[in-house]
Amino acid sequence: MKKSLLFLIVTFAFGTAKADFAPCPSNIPENMACIPGGSFVRGSDKGAANARPAATVTVSTFLMDKYEVTYGEYQACVKAKKCEPARPLYADFNDPKQPMTALSWYNAKQYCEAHNKRLPTEAEWEKAARGPDGATFPWGNDAITCKRAIIMDETGRSCGRTKRGGQPEKGKPWPVGSRDPGVYGLYDMAGNVDEWVADWYSKDWEACGEACLGIDPKGPCNGADKCKGHRTKSVRGGSWYWPGEHSTGYFRRSHIPSNNPAHHFGFRCAADVPAPAP
Repeated sequence: MKKSLLFLIVTFAFGTAKADFAPCPSNIPENMACIPGGSFVRGSDKGAANARPAATVTVSTFLMDKYEVTYGEYQACVKAKKCEPARPLYADFNDPKQPMTALSWYNAKQYCEAHNKRLPTEAEWEKAARGPDGATFPWGNDAITCKRAIIMDETGRSCGRTKRGGQPEKGKPWPVGSRDPGVYGLYDMAGNVDEWVADWYSKDWEACGEACLGIDPKGPCNGADKCKGHRTKSVRGGSWYWPGEHSTGYFRRSHIPSNNPAHHFGFRCAADVPAPAP
């Protein structure tokens, strides 16, 4: 049986599975939003090779941070001795309201756990970014512009906003929430900074197979701490540094979890329902 046909059969068998999902809780923390359980279109047959093929997958009800974790929030966690020290590498990236960048995947995971949360799975992140109908962007299918997201456009990186210090043309992230929220009331799911997610990276959805299908997929090795044949973690969302095609809800990239050499990735946390304790 050809591999592509097998993938379609597995998609039909697992991707359309039905389940009963918990309702959104009434005690959602102020800085989180609820993403209702259900199926959605993950991936795109029009996107890059690593985002193919499109398939229907299902996630349970979960909570997601409305905003990317800020520099100020991360440094408060360091001060409380609950997070390992980490700082951005560029000057002018340390405004308390800017997203925290240049930390490792392990740093991001530790921060979320210190707040009774976790990193979102790749499937959860994509549903939160695209909604139940598989829209291209958090606001729908209309073209991305600097009015909707912090990206590189014809005016330059970060919508033409330069940074202080050397190489000002490289731009910088904006304070979180500088653009209108998208689906589910989440901010900056397109642009501003790329975001670490929980899963080990697979070269495309077909190669991942059943581990990326069904209900609540956690990716290769079901999200285990070590995964033979996999060295990198998935990163989602696009950033101030790249043009808008990097900020679609299905665009994927990867990097080693130690973040060495360092990239200016950020993150946000997720949580199961019921809502986490403060």
